[in-house]
Amino acid sequence: MAADSLVKVIFEHEGVFIHPGGDEDGIEQDLLISGSLRIVDKDAEIIVEYRPLEETVDPSNMLCAGKDSSSVVEWDQCSGARSHQLLETQHSYETEWDMVNAVSFKKKACTNGEGALNHSHERSRWALTFSVGDLRSITVKVEGWTFLVFRLKESSASLPALHFHQGGSKEFLDTLRRFALLSEAPDDETCLLVSTPNKALSQSFENLLDDNNFGLVHQKLRKDPYVTTLGGFSKVTNYIFDAFRGTEEQHQRPPEEVADLLGEVIPGLEINQQEEPGFEVITRIDLGTRPQVTRREPLSAEDWTKHQDPEGRMINISRLQQVIFKGGLCHAVRKEAWKFLLGYFPWASTLEERKALQRAKTDEYFRMKLQWKSVSEEQERRNSRLRDYRSLIEKDVNRTDRTNRFYEGIDNPGLVLLHDILMTYCMYDFDLGYVQGMSDLLSPILYVMENEVDAFWCFVSFMDQMHQNFEEQMQGMKTQLIQLSTLLRLLDLAFWNYLESQDSGYLYFCFRWLLIRFKRELSFQDVLRLWEVMWTGLPCQNFHLLVCCAILDSEKQKIMEENYGFNEILKHINELSMKLDIEEILQKAEGISLQIQSCKDLPRSISVILGFDTDVSGSDPTDSGSPPAPRPAQRPDACSNGHGHLRETSSHNSCKVAFTS
Repeated sequence: MAADSLVKVIFEHEGVFIHPGGDEDGIEQDLLISGSLRIVDKDAEIIVEYRPLEETVDPSNMLCAGKDSSSVVEWDQCSGARSHQLLETQHSYETEWDMVNAVSFKKKACTNGEGALNHSHERSRWALTFSVGDLRSITVKVEGWTFLVFRLKESSASLPALHFHQGGSKEFLDTLRRFALLSEAPDDETCLLVSTPNKALSQSFENLLDDNNFGLVHQKLRKDPYVTTLGGFSKVTNYIFDAFRGTEEQHQRPPEEVADLLGEVIPGLEINQQEEPGFEVITRIDLGTRPQVTRREPLSAEDWTKHQDPEGRMINISRLQQVIFKGGLCHAVRKEAWKFLLGYFPWASTLEERKALQRAKTDEYFRMKLQWKSVSEEQERRNSRLRDYRSLIEKDVNRTDRTNRFYEGIDNPGLVLLHDILMTYCMYDFDLGYVQGMSDLLSPILYVMENEVDAFWCFVSFMDQMHQNFEEQMQGMKTQLIQLSTLLRLLDLAFWNYLESQDSGYLYFCFRWLLIRFKRELSFQDVLRLWEVMWTGLPCQNFHLLVCCAILDSEKQKIMEENYGFNEILKHINELSMKLDIEEILQKAEGISLQIQSCKDLPRSISVILGFDTDVSGSDPTDSGSPPAPRPAQRPDACSNGHGHLRETSSHNSCKVAFTS
């Protein structure tokens, strides 16, 4: 089928069973339906589907509707005389599974003698297909093995339980957490509440933003790359940060309406007000006192050379990374050091090996540049994607860092290089092409490198880390916002609850921070310092999320004392731009990292987000000549979504002291 070609399998596990004849308190194993369970991505919608592998249904056991309804109804196991009696007086329901509309039921008349279905229908009777967006909850039980019971939003009924006789439930739930927030129900430790998107992210910009002034409008946007890629999403954050300098219409728009519209941008980020997501519940935890840390002076050129052997290999790399994390680099060192931090140069390479690498990369770069340079006007007229990429690049380059002397003025050579590198990147990764915001990531790199080829390959390395931020589905952005919410709830539950009460629990005001790594929030020189510190991969994974927490920690008192509402919070965060002290922020973020890491009862979800459970904290500045595993600014798809790993048996840890910061 043609539709099948659009389906991407994300998770698949065989040996999952349905027990048609048993209840969950006393499982009867005489009759089992064996099948395979999959999570698939179909046209940007995440689907869970179960397909029986064998026709093992006992015809005497019929699955009937508990009440006369064409919606999802209560499942009831009907057999024998009881089934016969029911079927004389009411309809049963034939399940109809649809990849788009999830579960629906089609009424089918039943008469005496029609209880047994033919073999072609037996398998489909037990087939389950539903959208993750339609899930309301998942009940997890363990009775020799784990079985899961799914409930959908439109019904109090539950679907047939899926039994994992051969394991795999943990892996299934871990995969599901990439697309949904699972939070334990307050009154049932075995029940996970599900908060998920209800629309494809790539379709979430309709009826949202005006292409000219970033204002909110009520008409559909023209379908072009600027809208259907992150360019459209980037305009959301432009609205957020520019709304209070915008039109009179924007000022008059009521806060609750703005909140509702922004809530459609990344559906599924409406975090349930549960203290801790996942099956490992920690309602109160003592984080202890936040340690005071100090920063040091930037690494000098003399100290940098001390970390090279006679052939140019870098030595004592762990210590070197620790020194860079604690103080950054003097500007004279950046041009060389950034190539190592970004992974363009291998740490163990000799000077001669790096020269050879640069020659090869120079040749490769200009071959790609020639590809777009040699496209004639006539060819470009027939290549709409390249034409659109060029138009967006020209538009963004003309407004990127124009107050910086490196890019100011008309016909500035820096602008030409910025344009050419971004166009060449379109040839390097044509599927992604150019998306608004990428020029912000390239600008500081080109400024430091002062070389077209080196800047390009360093930018490529940086984009390898940031790629998911700019993909059409924006899974990376959603993941990071959920992770940040998880961390903030741990650090300061009262503040998180306050934000939630003001329709700001989505943390949209942090969107631009995460999208382009604080590029527009800090002075240009502070951006250079922050990025090189983060590229060390220390002191933990996803350190940029702790930088967000540090900023919010500094602002929470004013926000709460002034009783800021939705609009006031956005305005306040917007006005922080260019007023932040990077050294103070880094100091506090490191302190938060140490505070969390020292917690004895740290939730598993937090350990996964920060990488503490993989022994990669990097806190031990040994003199090893080998660097730690490369982890700088990890791509969102390389790390967990931060909602913990469901344990096969429930574990509860409660401490006396409330969440502290």
